[in-house]
Amino acid sequence: MSRGLRLIPILLLVWLVGGLAWRLVKPPSPAVPSQLVERAVPSFDLSPAVPTKPGLKSADLRGSGPRLINIFGSWCVPCAAEAPVLNELKKRGVVIDAIAVRDTPDAITAFLDRYGDPYGRIGNDPRSNVQIDLGSSGVPETFVVDGQGIVRRQYIGPLSQSNIPGVMQQLAELR
Repeated sequence: MSRGLRLIPILLLVWLVGGLAWRLVKPPSPAVPSQLVERAVPSFDLSPAVPTKPGLKSADLRGSGPRLINIFGSWCVPCAAEAPVLNELKKRGVVIDAIAVRDTPDAITAFLDRYGDPYGRIGNDPRSNVQIDLGSSGVPETFVVDGQGIVRRQYIGPLSQSNIPGVMQQLAELR
């Protein structure tokens, strides 16, 4: 048997071990992207989450220009960390609506009083039905929706200051 043929099993073993080691060092992303990106928002009609704001329905997302839909919960620590970014986006003229999942009006009001209120509308999603229909796997998540009700982008996790230029550029392109 030639020397080259004897090395083939060793090379295959090294290749296999190297591939497995690479997957351990760089695991796949745990984020679950929505299948609705580039598709229409599903039909929904959510009642107001707080008495001072209107609820949110899918019809509100059509014909009114691009906007953000933020999925949050008052009980969510990353949502509190994201609040200053949303407030900054609102100051820059971004329309932001929200879906509050598994929450109560009193807790949402306290959250908004403490961290600011960037939202035009807040829909109440007590069983996360609309959240699931949107393809959201957790909170916070933010969707960029164009004026026709088409989801154009999904941000998984809290928005940070570094996201502001990209969000502003994307919304400008959709106008």
